[in-house]
Amino acid sequence: MTQTPIAQTPAPEQARAQFTVPAKHPMVTVLGSGDSLLRVIEKAFPAADIHVRGNEVSAVGEPREVALVQRLFNEMMLVLRTGQPMTEDAVERSIAMLRASESGEGDAQETPAEVLTQNILSSRGRTIRPKTLTQKRYVDAIDKHTVVFGIGPAGTGKTYLAMAKAVQALQSKQVNRIILTRPAVEAGERLGFLPGTLYEKIDPYLRPLYDALHDMLDPDSIPRLMAAGTIEVAPLAYMRGRTLNDAFIILDEAQNTNPEQMKMFLTRLGFDSKIVITGDVTQVDLPNGTKSGLRQVQDILDGVEDVYFSRLTSHDVVRHRLVGRIVDAYEKYDSRNSHHGK
Repeated sequence: MTQTPIAQTPAPEQARAQFTVPAKHPMVTVLGSGDSLLRVIEKAFPAADIHVRGNEVSAVGEPREVALVQRLFNEMMLVLRTGQPMTEDAVERSIAMLRASESGEGDAQETPAEVLTQNILSSRGRTIRPKTLTQKRYVDAIDKHTVVFGIGPAGTGKTYLAMAKAVQALQSKQVNRIILTRPAVEAGERLGFLPGTLYEKIDPYLRPLYDALHDMLDPDSIPRLMAAGTIEVAPLAYMRGRTLNDAFIILDEAQNTNPEQMKMFLTRLGFDSKIVITGDVTQVDLPNGTKSGLRQVQDILDGVEDVYFSRLTSHDVVRHRLVGRIVDAYEKYDSRNSHHGK
């Protein structure tokens, strides 16, 4: 795609870019069925006029916008070349990443294509991969560091991506077991009853971890792996007094640990192990007056070598695009009605 500025006239200076889609990529993969991807691009770049003729795409308009359109098409082609389809969501995320790096908001060495094509795990016909730059850095940090915190709101993939990395580590024999744990707030962590009743009480609380495992492993193999102790899903109290070697350990819902439990958990770390701790500090369900261990640990371990804090935000919420629109519609409605109510 070459960019050639048009001869200057008193009108604002315009730029033009042209891009040829290689014949091996059908235009529907670039424009989307019913031109759905093209519509996302046109809406995102109102200052550029985008035309498609055959397998030629051209953009005319404000030079910075045209340059971004050019980069976007280049990134889309890199993704398509891997055999992965482009979706409306992926196009929107690519545009957001390009805009952030152009405005200097992101210190992005990574390109949208690098973020969108990084596969963690392929299982049962679907591939798990990061969808945002922060998610990619979170996943990379799990490779590079021994202890990683994934802190952010629901829907940011913090637990799901950590579990995919755990399964990947088990399958590639980097660890020989996975331990998934949550603080059992409902049971008050006072486990004075028998394991039978414990599991009846705890199971609904650990259920989301089982559900994620079912996405990543052959469901028939899970009971066998659990019986062998290769995968353990247990309340945090079960970690007390143990040293966990050669394991990938995930503490989920960590905002519901108190400081003493957080220290107890972190000091379970054994040799050749990795710990990922995930939680949302805005959703603390502890009894009044109890400090959250996840809030406190950020100050205690700040700057400690081999510990990484990944802070995910609402920009990293990955959900059906319609959910995003529903949330936006509710916010607009609420803000309209709060003005009327005054």
